[in-house]
Amino acid sequence: MAKRTPTFICQNCGASSSRWQGKCDSCGDWNTLVEEGAAAAGPMPGRAARKGRLFALEPLAGETHDAPRLPSGIAEFDRVTGGGFVRGSVLLIAGDPGIGKSTILIQVAAALARAGHRSIYISGEEAVAQVRLRAERLGLSDAPVELASETSVEDIIATLSEGKTPRLVVVDSIQTMWTDVIESAPGTVTQVRGAAQALIRFAKRSGAAVILVGHVTKEGTIAGPRVVEHMVDAVLSFEGEGSHQFRIMRAAKNRFGPTDEIGVFEMTGGGLREVTNPSELFLSERDLGSPGTAVFAGIEGTRPVLVEIQALVAPTTLGTPRRAVVGWDQSRLSMVLAVLEAHCGVKLSGHDVYLNVAGGLRINEPAADMAAAAALVSSLVNAPLPADAVYFGEVSLSGAIRPVAQTSARLKEALKLGFKRAVMPEAARGEAASDSGLRTTTVANLAGLVAEIAAEGSPARNAGVAVKKSAAR
Repeated sequence: MAKRTPTFICQNCGASSSRWQGKCDSCGDWNTLVEEGAAAAGPMPGRAARKGRLFALEPLAGETHDAPRLPSGIAEFDRVTGGGFVRGSVLLIAGDPGIGKSTILIQVAAALARAGHRSIYISGEEAVAQVRLRAERLGLSDAPVELASETSVEDIIATLSEGKTPRLVVVDSIQTMWTDVIESAPGTVTQVRGAAQALIRFAKRSGAAVILVGHVTKEGTIAGPRVVEHMVDAVLSFEGEGSHQFRIMRAAKNRFGPTDEIGVFEMTGGGLREVTNPSELFLSERDLGSPGTAVFAGIEGTRPVLVEIQALVAPTTLGTPRRAVVGWDQSRLSMVLAVLEAHCGVKLSGHDVYLNVAGGLRINEPAADMAAAAALVSSLVNAPLPADAVYFGEVSLSGAIRPVAQTSARLKEALKLGFKRAVMPEAARGEAASDSGLRTTTVANLAGLVAEIAAEGSPARNAGVAVKKSAAR
């Protein structure tokens, strides 16, 4: 009998090594190599290699049809997935512990079951009684959802193959599943990859939509090998702050729909409630008349969203001022601060800077540059910004304000929520509707906006702002 050669697998990136070492050569992480059973590199002893079969090749041109979808019954969930579940698709949903993954999935399964579709919820972390308690708390006990508590992939697939093909199967979570063909503990890279492959193969063969729940690491990334994210059809992330009741679902990957849409939910005593107007929710507790706050008119997918950006600029005695940001890109903040220093005469080298996007939303588009800059200058000079104004525009490295897409949609959303004024790029003047009802103020460069805010500020605080006259013209 041949001697078994040990194989060490990195639990972060999935790279294999013939010997243990403290640091993974592929990803550079420490103490992530774990000994696992090696897969056979050829045909099993006594079995001949299978000869491949011929298959037909199709031309590129031909009649195509949109993938048929099954709406989940929850509009915000369908918005993120692209309209519902595609037959045979596999979705991976991840989020922090306690964020509400199991809650939203039991609600989706119950909605489909009430519509007459067979829905199965398999939990590898909780007993059936625990899932029933959650369903009772959410008022879903009457939904004909089939429950099970099982971790063996072979047993799960055998059970699902009996009887009518289910339309939706929820597996919570993939890290607890294990398969007999792999000799390693549940949760390891090899087991997660093997279990996911078996469930994906079942979904493609049967046409059932499968949702896999994935754990996340302390850095916020999905635990396990990245190859699982490439295997599934869609990767959804469930985000939110524990201190806020808002929950945001966004798609990091979607083969059947867009990846820039978000779904907004509110955590209540009866489960997750859909938020049809996120702007009104994010601005419900806005600080009116306070320096350092600006309302940003943004776009998330096809939906305009208004959110408050808060800034605090405070003097520091430290040799290196602190820069802290929540809900925005740290490097983007550094760029805006550099432009304010170089082209607008705003001296922030002796101040700590804190920036926060209210409500727990994370902003990715560069159109928030102008709103962030306005909030920073407002806090520095202690000058409140107009409470009925919204800001949007991209700041270039030269200090110019560049136009952004979907200007009319941003203005319509601001008008609907009662705002009277919009500060926007000069180049977007033609895109603004003449009958929008908003008083638009166009800005060609950031220095002009800084000069306008500084004129309303306190003289004692304006000492740190020396706007260059040539740049403000």
